Amino acid sequence: MTLTKTTCPYCGVGCGVLAGADGTLKGDPDHPANFGRLCSKGTALGETIDLDGRLLHPVVDGKRADWDSTLSFVADKFSAAIAEHGPDSVAFYVSGQLLTEDYYVANKLMKGYFGSANIDTNSRLCMASSVVGHKRAFGTDTVPGTYQDLEQADVIVLVGSNLAWCHPVLHQRIAAAKEARPDMRVINIDPRKTATSDLADTHLRIAPDGDVALFNGLLSHIAATGAVDQDYVDAHVNGFDAALAAARDTDIADTGLSDAELQDFYALWTGTAKVMTLYSQGVNQSASGSDKVNAILNCHIATGRIGKVGAGPFSLTGQPNAMGGREVGGLANMLANHLDIENADHRDAVQSFWESPTICTQAGLKAVDLFDACASGKIKALWVMSTNPAVSMPNADAVADAIKAVPFVVVSDIMERTDTGDLADVLLPAAGWGEKDGTVTNSERRISRQRSFLPMPGETRADWKIICDVAAKMGFGDAFAFQTPADVFAEYVALSADVSGFGRDLDLSVFADADYANLIPTQWPANDRRFFSDGKFYHADGKAKMLPITAPTLSKTDFRLNTGRNRDQWHTMTRTGKTARLGAHLAEPYLELHPEDAHAKGVTDGDLVTISNDFGHAVLRVLVTDRVAVGQPFAPMHWTKQRSRNGTVNATLAPVTDPFSGQPALKGGDVALAKFDAAWFGFVACANAMEPTADYAALARTQTGWQMELAGQTLPDDWADFTIMLTGLADADVALVTDPATGTTRIAITQDGVVHALGFFGKSPIALSRNTAINAIGTTDAPLSALSGRPAADRPDPGVTVCACLNVGRNTLLNAIAGGAATVPALGDCTGAGTNCGSCKPELAALIASATIPMAAE
Repeated sequence: MTLTKTTCPYCGVGCGVLAGADGTLKGDPDHPANFGRLCSKGTALGETIDLDGRLLHPVVDGKRADWDSTLSFVADKFSAAIAEHGPDSVAFYVSGQLLTEDYYVANKLMKGYFGSANIDTNSRLCMASSVVGHKRAFGTDTVPGTYQDLEQADVIVLVGSNLAWCHPVLHQRIAAAKEARPDMRVINIDPRKTATSDLADTHLRIAPDGDVALFNGLLSHIAATGAVDQDYVDAHVNGFDAALAAARDTDIADTGLSDAELQDFYALWTGTAKVMTLYSQGVNQSASGSDKVNAILNCHIATGRIGKVGAGPFSLTGQPNAMGGREVGGLANMLANHLDIENADHRDAVQSFWESPTICTQAGLKAVDLFDACASGKIKALWVMSTNPAVSMPNADAVADAIKAVPFVVVSDIMERTDTGDLADVLLPAAGWGEKDGTVTNSERRISRQRSFLPMPGETRADWKIICDVAAKMGFGDAFAFQTPADVFAEYVALSADVSGFGRDLDLSVFADADYANLIPTQWPANDRRFFSDGKFYHADGKAKMLPITAPTLSKTDFRLNTGRNRDQWHTMTRTGKTARLGAHLAEPYLELHPEDAHAKGVTDGDLVTISNDFGHAVLRVLVTDRVAVGQPFAPMHWTKQRSRNGTVNATLAPVTDPFSGQPALKGGDVALAKFDAAWFGFVACANAMEPTADYAALARTQTGWQMELAGQTLPDDWADFTIMLTGLADADVALVTDPATGTTRIAITQDGVVHALGFFGKSPIALSRNTAINAIGTTDAPLSALSGRPAADRPDPGVTVCACLNVGRNTLLNAIAGGAATVPALGDCTGAGTNCGSCKPELAALIASATIPMAAE
């Protein structure tokens, strides 16, 4: 099998992958981002390339349609809206999952041919505050350093980043560097103790949004201890005095940390020349996100610790091509090639290069404002590309209603059913990873190729091609006559050269004569180039700017929800949800709750709780743990209406945004919390997919089909009828076992002697070997045997999955521990667990230490 060099479609690390059409997949040992490493999600990519659930042809008003008439329909609707209501009556909402070539043509069409800047992206939810922080400090949206710096630093500070789960390959690079250099120190700053905390020498449990106070305090300490690089500041920096004055006015008690913790951290940071400060969504997804970024940058600029080997700030990008989208101007307040909409010369240059009939003259609607405009009726035609805002946006239920209110909605996606796609008038079938061809830019400015190794299925088309086809139908064919993604990339590189006179950072000249087909992963402006070590910045005077930053007023409510990601899931699970092993680790929407809070609310492990506020509610499974602080429960954001009933956590988040970046404060919100009083609980394993229809329902893939956790507040009239309705197995044999003493009912549904579904229902959370029930599906086991819920002697239950890469369960690990595997490496030798991406190593260590890990729905 020939393997194709391509790039992983998940986070912004940008790992190289070797992939084959049969699903064979491994890390690319030659790619400088990962050197062969892959995380659990990347390892399972070969299990996600099937066509189950794929959108394979255009759909108009719920009916199959042909491409030509659909493209004409879309073009006519957008043309009519622009003619009647003006260019700002239409909008694109695009995605960090698009390739750079897709982004480029979408941006060109909206800004140069429609004449509006109403194109925003889910990168607004991820990195917009970093963009603002960079531009305010440096003059451009520039990432100074490289991944090599992470391995060469003496101190790594991780702020608002669960690196072990969200960027596992970088986590493993740092772990390997720390093992080689044990004196390296790692500081984890996070309100929650995470898997990343296990790598850290120190975990600082900061108060939510206490980051500005922390780094303002650090700046004051830098000045007080004589650690300012005065020569560097005098020569290359503006705003130092004002920034320091604001820092000195900050109450560092707002950090929530003790004086001893603060002084130890400040002394370590200040006393170490080679210090890297890495930050992610805990910084960005905040109403003060831009200020958090600049508070961090202030400290690096004041000490001159920027753009040097092993020293500098580093923004960890959440999406595979958020950087590429920023580079081509795929945000509502940017032009292509890091140029500014507000600058008339920049606008003229881009319009002249494009030879376009118009150009936007002001910033467009940012994500939250865009959907507010949808709700108010200002947007008459909306095109959503490769993203799912009905789940991922804050106040998600209201966003879904806003999309419904738009007279004409187009969604381009690879999946036939998404929460957003269900609201569309037109569905356009897009090519997916492995089928499409183009480039992406990772967090260290490295452009890599995503190459196709699969044929495009059905009638799918590449996103750039769909956009160009619509543009042609609208009369702009000559400007969008690209024949290949290489043509698009060549124009993008040529634009970079054409506007180089503005002296911006984005220099793509290294790609001018590149062989696109054989392009190797390459950083702009050149490999291993660091910015700013020479003190040259991109403000008009060539200097950096330090900003006076004021710490925000902190929330004082009973419960401040903290949101984030699961180790093995990605965004709204349209891809990761297709593989059983990625859903086996934590299979349902859950809430980590401190033991004191659980006691106060009268709940224990396995109970259900409702979190709610004026925006919405979610019902979640309780995990009692001291990983979270009192009053700071944690919930992941992945579950959609396709996979759960009442599990969409972003429905409870207020549409509050950073005033400078427009980035929503998705990382947290104030909620009320109450026990969900269920009259019954259930678990169903089935060969075919089910609809999550109960008051609480969570659907997940299994190796034999599907599973669903259920609960309801009203008892069904008949358990057999309920199970048949749920599974869709009307013409089948039903075996039912009830126990009036315990109030439990167990149901087996068979056809021709083969088990197709098993249902378990009772008055309390269902206790049984779920793996045993799942593995009985598709077998000829006798119904009563299948309903026992206990593993047979010859079929040991591996337990809940801990290592998703190699599908190693908790019981298997406990048996290995009992057999003498007393270290994480020893467990790896016995079972393979932890030997691939290493993200499960903290859980392996915890198992060894305590022989128990609380897991959702166990």
